[in-house]
Amino acid sequence: MSNRPIYRKKTIVWGIGLTVLLIFRFLIFTNYVVEGESMMPTLQQGNLLIINKWENIHRFDIIVFHANAREDYVKRVIGLPGDRIVYKNDVLYVNGKPMEEPYLKPYKRKLIDGKLTGDFTLEEVTGKKTVPKGFVFVLGDNRLNSWDSRHFGFVKMSKIVGKVNVRYWPVHEFATRF
Repeated sequence: MSNRPIYRKKTIVWGIGLTVLLIFRFLIFTNYVVEGESMMPTLQQGNLLIINKWENIHRFDIIVFHANAREDYVKRVIGLPGDRIVYKNDVLYVNGKPMEEPYLKPYKRKLIDGKLTGDFTLEEVTGKKTVPKGFVFVLGDNRLNSWDSRHFGFVKMSKIVGKVNVRYWPVHEFATRF
């Protein structure tokens, strides 16, 4: 039988557990607080999110990226490298195929007349026919009130913090699917 007190073994276990937790927290996941209305109704001002820094980015994922030295933005990925993007009559076309955007239905139902997303082609708003390699094209879900790739252009993949995995606040709006 060991002469070591039992509390030392518990301290070591707690220390290892805390180390693993910190590694997950700082290397794999991070928190984000939503500011602004550009992602309404999907995300609201003050929502608290968990961002996965390691997950691959796909079309329609919600991401957080460094917009500049002081600000991060949260937007939805619409175009991936090589994609041709066109919006016509409030329908998104990616590489010539119409795409469903179910996350926009709450806004579209409220429209009396007009379009939620104005007509544009990728070339009209960026000068490029396709999304360049190493970049994505992003839009806010609140298309009438969003500062996004239609205004500032493509987002460099190296500027992406990660993919939104969980909205955990407010608790009654907890969600893992967007």
